[in-house]
Amino acid sequence: MQLQWKAKTFDELTVHELYKIMQLRMKVFIVEQACAFVDADDNDQKAWHLCAWNGNNLIAYTRLFAPGIVYREAAIGRVVNTAEIRGTGIGKALVERSILTVYQLFGTVPIRIGAQLYLKKFYEGLGFIQDSGIYLEDKIEHIKMILP
Repeated sequence: MQLQWKAKTFDELTVHELYKIMQLRMKVFIVEQACAFVDADDNDQKAWHLCAWNGNNLIAYTRLFAPGIVYREAAIGRVVNTAEIRGTGIGKALVERSILTVYQLFGTVPIRIGAQLYLKKFYEGLGFIQDSGIYLEDKIEHIKMILP
């Protein structure tokens, strides 16, 4: 699989790219996770959008925020990949690429995430440290984590 990684601001996204992003996020966060929530939260316009493309197919995605927008620190959110490629290491590559892109865009700054609790060990393996208790977000257990 030959991946092409692209990071764009909201205004740089084409209509096709935005459609694919929203489609992937809805498939995973709303349908697969059976979670009714408003995904279009007015933060997309403030984010950088990191996409992994295999041809015309979006297979992995995150949105990246400068410090002071979502948290005091920089942030990575909406970490998602297609069901077909899970277990191939693309998820780890996605988060590693997200961290690198945050550093390129905003400098070597701390990064905060709101992680689903079941992914705690995954994020710890990438250097993140839990720094909150468990809380519910859209009826799913989450924790805050930071990459110092």
